[in-house]
Amino acid sequence: MTIVLFIAGVLFVAVGIAASIALHEVGHLVPAKLFRVRVTQYMIGFGPTIFSRRRGETEYGVKALPLGGYVSMIGMFPPAKTPDGGTVRQSSTGMFQQLAADARRAAAEQLQPGDDNRVFYKLPIWKRIVIMLGGPLMNLLIGIIMFAILIMGFGSAQPTTTVSEVYKCVVPADQQQETGQTDCGPGDPAAPAFEAGLQPGDRILSFDGREVTSWTELSSWIRDAAGQEVSISYLRDGDTITATIEPLLTERPVPDVDGRAKLNDDGTPVMQDVGFIGVGSRQELVPQPASEVMPAVGESLVRVTGVVLNLPQRVAQVAEAAFSDAPRDPEGPISVVGVGRIAGEVSAMEEIPFEARAATLVGLVGGVNLALFVFNLIPLLPLDGGHVAGALWEGLRRGVSKLFQRPDPGPIDMAKLLPVTYVVAILLMGMGALLIYADIVKPVDLFG
Repeated sequence: MTIVLFIAGVLFVAVGIAASIALHEVGHLVPAKLFRVRVTQYMIGFGPTIFSRRRGETEYGVKALPLGGYVSMIGMFPPAKTPDGGTVRQSSTGMFQQLAADARRAAAEQLQPGDDNRVFYKLPIWKRIVIMLGGPLMNLLIGIIMFAILIMGFGSAQPTTTVSEVYKCVVPADQQQETGQTDCGPGDPAAPAFEAGLQPGDRILSFDGREVTSWTELSSWIRDAAGQEVSISYLRDGDTITATIEPLLTERPVPDVDGRAKLNDDGTPVMQDVGFIGVGSRQELVPQPASEVMPAVGESLVRVTGVVLNLPQRVAQVAEAAFSDAPRDPEGPISVVGVGRIAGEVSAMEEIPFEARAATLVGLVGGVNLALFVFNLIPLLPLDGGHVAGALWEGLRRGVSKLFQRPDPGPIDMAKLLPVTYVVAILLMGMGALLIYADIVKPVDLFG
């Protein structure tokens, strides 16, 4: 059963990513057709074609290597012009010039009678930007929808008043940080909750005579009651049990509004002497209002952007971990293989409620789409951001020429950037191969 659940989790995420790639290309396809650019191909994958069918002027199909997709539009490269306005000779020397000439020749061979005003490079700049941003914006939309399902449908994990664990003793926080010790030592005092008889599964009803309605409220009361003997009532198997408990004054991390530990500038937790009884709260998924969706999306985009901005360093860290004993950074980049492995592991955790596992899988698909959105905005060819940057540069160049009453410089010749495109493509393929290798030999450990 565990193997079946693992495979089901992998398949769920694989189908989700494949659908996301297909919809990404739809994001390019729809505005291209609306702006009357002739689209010759809509393909999912690369390499040999497995299946295709022509509808009108466009061939739709699936290729053998599921590593992305593309939409082929006519007129991506304008014909090169000499200073006197003629067409540049096909016998241009030099490897880079020949690459550009071959690309222009291949683009010209796609043209048919009546295509003069249906080529991509003749579109107004804003239309070209809309077409190229259509793909990433589709990923952003999918990410928002997945997060909406996650937050409004499944809900976010919230602490409840039900006890998940009871500590037998109180290990000082500085000792935990210095030695990593969490087990009880000879001199560690007994935890007040353990002495009061609390057990996992108990639901705390009242504390010091006050009804407990939330874990945050209870935690605040416990922190303020250090050294005081107070009553505590809890429900176990339908019976209400009342006991006396004395919170122990100990140094604990100061929580923020989300319940996470506040951090100093050096990254260490902010500590404070407060009351402590030694219990943990059971987490449950609680549906949240629609107003929580975009803040969650924004936080995820900030994290992904941080990874992308430091991508060379992050990839170097992955390489170091893959070929040494260094650990993988759980916040670092991973490949689709790593995402699939995490999905399978989560799906196979039968000790976790099905609803929580399903929510995690939905969150993974949403996170992948937000990562695709940010990654495709990198202003380098062959990524969508590279085409957007080229269009913006062309607009700036034409604007400056118009301002100074100079001749229109014409469309930017993206064919001249093909050498850069090939270099970036090779680097991206190398990065992908490295991440896949690392996810096989040194996978990210999220579950300990």
